[in-house]
Amino acid sequence: MRNTAVLLVSCPDRKGLVAAIANFLYQHDANILHADQHQDAEAGLFLMRVEWDLAGFDLGLHRFGEAFAPVAAQYELRWELKLSSVKPRMAIFVSRQDHCLADLLYRWQAGELYCEVPLVISNHPDTHWLAEAYQVPFHHLPVTRETKAEVEAAQLALLEAHRVDFVVLARYMQVLSPAFVARYPNRIINIHHSFLPAFDGARPYERAYARGVKLIGATSHYVTEVLDDGPIIEQDVTRISHRDDLADLKQKGADLEKVVLSRAVRWHIDNRVLVYGNKTVVFD
Repeated sequence: MRNTAVLLVSCPDRKGLVAAIANFLYQHDANILHADQHQDAEAGLFLMRVEWDLAGFDLGLHRFGEAFAPVAAQYELRWELKLSSVKPRMAIFVSRQDHCLADLLYRWQAGELYCEVPLVISNHPDTHWLAEAYQVPFHHLPVTRETKAEVEAAQLALLEAHRVDFVVLARYMQVLSPAFVARYPNRIINIHHSFLPAFDGARPYERAYARGVKLIGATSHYVTEVLDDGPIIEQDVTRISHRDDLADLKQKGADLEKVVLSRAVRWHIDNRVLVYGNKTVVFD
C-alpha cells in the first residue's frame, strides 16, 4: 500500500481553486499522484480529490489543518484529509442470504479490500459457518419488533467496542432506526435490487418476473433516515429475456449485487466518494 495522503474538497465554485490547492501542496514539496475535480454548475459547487506521495512532504500531518486554514477560509472549503496507509475497520451486517457476505470476505482475504473486518453481525445464525471459515468473530443478535431498540443498542455497543469506522449491510433485512443511522452518517453502505420505485416491498423478483421485465439491476447507496433513498454510490444492470425463469432472475440479481456492493465498498475505502446533497461524486 502506498504511503499517500488524500484531500477531499467541496466548496462554492469560483476561479483559482485548483491553483490555490496545488500551489499549497507544491509549497510543501508534495508530489501529486492523482488530481480529479468536478463542477456542478447547477448547484454552483466545486468538488476535488487530490492524492500525493508523503515521501518528501515537509508538512507534518498533525500541522496540516493549521497550515491549510488560510486557504480553506479564503475559498470556503469543506475538506477532509485521509491517509491511504490507514486500514478502516468495516463491520458487516447480514441476514440469511450469504452471497454478498461471501464475496466481501473473499475479496478482503484476497487483499482487494484494504480494510479490517473485526466482526460480522446477524439477526440469524445461518452465516455463522461462513464467518468462522474466514476467522471473523460472528455475533448472532435476533431481532423482533419488541426487541429492536434493545438489539440496536447492543449492536452499537459492539461497533464502538471494535472501533468500527463504517458498516456494510450485506443483505441485512432489517430497517435501521434514524438514531442508529445518525451515529454513522455516510458510513453505512446498503445493497438492494434496482427495481425501485417499481416492485418495492416483498418478493420483488417474483413480481418483476410476472411483469416480464427486460432489465434487472442492483444499487448500492449510503443509508439515510429515508428508506432506500440515500446517495447512490454505484449501480449496474443486466438484460433479461423470455428464456430466463424466476431462478435465473434471482441468480443474475445476486451476481449484480455482489459486484455493485464490492465496488461501492472499495471506493469508500479508497476515499473516492464525495457526498453532496443527496448525490455522490465517485472519483474512480
